[in-house]
Amino acid sequence: MRKVWRPPARWVFLVATLLGLFSAAQSYRLLTLNPKARVDGIELGSVVILNLCLWYVPAALIGPIFRVADRFRLDGQRWLRAIAFHAGAAVAFSIIHVSAMLAVRVLLWPDMLEMPAPKWMSYAQDQYLRNLDWSLMTYAAVVGLSYALGYYRESQARALKEAHLESSLMEARLKTLEAELHPHFLFNTLHAISALMHRDVQAADRMLSRLSDLLRLTLDSVTRPEIRLFEEMEFLEKYASIEQVRMGDRLAIEFDVDADVLDAAVPALVLQPLVENAIKHGIAPSGRPGRVAIGARRDGEMLIMTVDDTGSGPNERAMAALSTGIGVSNTRARLTHQFGSRYRFEFQRHPNGFTVLVGIPYRQEPAAISIAEFVA
Repeated sequence: MRKVWRPPARWVFLVATLLGLFSAAQSYRLLTLNPKARVDGIELGSVVILNLCLWYVPAALIGPIFRVADRFRLDGQRWLRAIAFHAGAAVAFSIIHVSAMLAVRVLLWPDMLEMPAPKWMSYAQDQYLRNLDWSLMTYAAVVGLSYALGYYRESQARALKEAHLESSLMEARLKTLEAELHPHFLFNTLHAISALMHRDVQAADRMLSRLSDLLRLTLDSVTRPEIRLFEEMEFLEKYASIEQVRMGDRLAIEFDVDADVLDAAVPALVLQPLVENAIKHGIAPSGRPGRVAIGARRDGEMLIMTVDDTGSGPNERAMAALSTGIGVSNTRARLTHQFGSRYRFEFQRHPNGFTVLVGIPYRQEPAAISIAEFVA
């Protein structure tokens, strides 16, 4: 049977105690204000005990009432049956409550036992009718409280579940984008090696050797959505060495990375497509020697990474094609999924070439989510 949640007993009885003390103070003050009341024979302690019992009985019965409210739900399909059952339960609650109050009165004032039976029956009926409306309202309030707390807990659980689903969906999208990126990079590199084999076999052999090192680094980071910046730079150094074998003296690669940001967390392979585009669209078409500079620095709460090339930059048509290419569109999609609107991804033309800027929130703890953890 499903366990029904109810408030912790310590909090229930704490609230009941506070309400009982408030009722006791109110009752005793009303007695002192009534000129017909005989206050001299009534002890304050008896008033306190009686009023604490007034609230302790509902507190003790809150568990059963919560179970009844869950079993016979007023918002279900069989609501007429539930109303009928709750009506009976409310009457039973009122009888238990008044009986407990009478028992406490007898304990406090034993002389009440000397009353004859007919007078006792009249007194009991009088007390029951005087407290009936209070008992019924208290029962209804406890049932309403059970539904309010239930709806709140369901809302919290639903929000938490939606957050987990959204997080899982975002991670799945990132995995899909990364899965697209790795083959794209590999196929382009293999194509370059294939073209080089017809001109320089030894150079092609060096490229294959360096590609092996590069793939090893790729496999080390494939299960992680983020890596440290120094790992990204190590990967780019391996990749640049492959491109330099292919292009020879026509290509120079420079790194200008501040030492204090090397531990920053960055999406894996976030810069490789941009360096590839800088070489492919900036340096290679010109036929002249060129330079690609990779930089990283901290700007307040942002990590700013740049890829500069000395090429003339793409024209408007090439820019449109560049923006829709796998590398750039993939990078933008990954940044959007991972950072929402809290990132910068900008293209800048300048007299000395072309710059791509990537800005992301600065953090020093990369997320380490393995595939096994993701599936689980």
